[in-house]
Amino acid sequence: MQKIAVEGSLTNVQQALREKGYDVVELNSGANLQNFDCCVVSGLDTDVMGMQDALTNGSVIEASGLSADEIVQRIESKKK
Repeated sequence: MQKIAVEGSLTNVQQALREKGYDVVELNSGANLQNFDCCVVSGLDTDVMGMQDALTNGSVIEASGLSADEIVQRIESKKK
């Protein structure tokens, strides 16, 4: 089972992933992202300076413009 961190505002995504059997944890600033296979973010906290530090080795999916089903499909395509 994959462990997925999902931003708190994306409750519909959290629910859809749980229904598919994923271990879903709400993403927060104190989370150790190294423990997750994938992170789903809303895209609202985009770094305007263009500087990014990689905090996870897993995939990061930006949810803006995507439905919960589309996000689930992207996660499932990455685990193949």
